Amino acid sequence: MPQESASDSEDKASKVRKRLRLVTKGRVFSLVLVAAGGLLFAGYGHYTDPGPLQAERAVVIPRGGVDRVVTVLQDNGVLARGSVSALFFKVALFVTRSQGSIHAAELKFPERVSLAHSLEILRHGHPVTHSLTIAEGLTASRIRTLVMQAPALQGDVSPIEEGQVAPQTFFYVWGMERQQLLKHMTDLMTNIVQDVWSKRDQVALQDVITTPEQLLILASLVERETSLPEERPQIARVFLNRLRQGMRLQTDPTVIYALSNGEGVLSRALTHEDLQFDSPYNSYQHTGLPPGPICSPGRDALEAAAHPAEGDALYFVATGHGGHNFARTLAEQTNNVRAYRRIKAQSH
Repeated sequence: MPQESASDSEDKASKVRKRLRLVTKGRVFSLVLVAAGGLLFAGYGHYTDPGPLQAERAVVIPRGGVDRVVTVLQDNGVLARGSVSALFFKVALFVTRSQGSIHAAELKFPERVSLAHSLEILRHGHPVTHSLTIAEGLTASRIRTLVMQAPALQGDVSPIEEGQVAPQTFFYVWGMERQQLLKHMTDLMTNIVQDVWSKRDQVALQDVITTPEQLLILASLVERETSLPEERPQIARVFLNRLRQGMRLQTDPTVIYALSNGEGVLSRALTHEDLQFDSPYNSYQHTGLPPGPICSPGRDALEAAAHPAEGDALYFVATGHGGHNFARTLAEQTNNVRAYRRIKAQSH
């Protein structure tokens, strides 16, 4: 039997070592695959599992980069605290970058929101909507206070003219400029006044109310005199009748406006001395319309001023039950005043 040479032995040994290396590499590669699969599975679980947020929450997402966003999300409980959670968020953001970029806005996150859902909200969520209601009859001073105190707005506003803002509920999102919202409010009022003026009863207003500005002033008086829709056209008619006859309007809200420096409210009842207060707005002292509106009237008051009721009433006084009694003569008015005082006396 031929003997094996030294070179043949070395060849066989080399082949064995190669096989061992291949087997070892294969096992290592298999272990790596298993480990990677485990990490991928664990990572996907972390990506889709419920997050730490304990209750629904609105969060302002700032501009300025991913690190700021991560800090805000962690501070608000949307993401777990710690560098591992922050790193995983950044990796997930990078891997899913084809789905879009995140946006700076105020966004609402639901309870236990997952990382996957959080990224969807950051990319495609609708910003939180805020509302600001301007009630009929508010003065410019009080409206400005409301605008300045409204949350989520930024910046200052220019001076607001009386009657310039439309009474309505306005909607806005975080970061909107106050001046931008004010422009929307004033543009709306301008459009409403122009629309009502274009459709006014020209016969009823002839020679008394000749401009949209005068209509706005008259409507502001009507707005402050009654909150009952059915009474507004009657109130407007009384004012128009008195203006035609050169009578003073003698409406208390004008005195209140003057005494309150444009706030439109007093903490006490008017006195006889108050009616002597020297102001161009005091309709007990001056004939004709005041020099400007005394509030922001709603569209209903504007419509009432533009389409007054028929009649020749010159007076009205509160009934004591929420409405008014109207009178054509001073004698009728005197009786209505006495009736009102009796009701007031009985209520005390």
